[in-house]
Amino acid sequence: MQSKILMEIHRNMIKNFLDIMILAKLRNSSPLSGYDLIELIYQKFGMLVSPGTIYSVLYSMERKELIKGTLTQGKRTYVLTAKGTDAISTILTSQEEIQEFMRLILNF
Repeated sequence: MQSKILMEIHRNMIKNFLDIMILAKLRNSSPLSGYDLIELIYQKFGMLVSPGTIYSVLYSMERKELIKGTLTQGKRTYVLTAKGTDAISTILTSQEEIQEFMRLILNF
């Protein structure tokens, strides 16, 4: 029972933080497709994210100009924009504040 609850929490956190995970991965990678990201998430966390979920997040991030998609060899690949680079840099330099916020949530 406890492991099912923990797995559900992990799944929810992955879905809720997909945008941050994508920014972080694109920060140190060559252009990646949605399917590349699905595979990387599966390798790292052992959880499959549906194409509908990943592409919804990618399109939203593209509309916000955090990433830019281009058609390369028949598939759409994504890279960080300057705005996306600024966003992930801000997140990375705010790790202590984020951790403190999580502590506040858990001790609510």
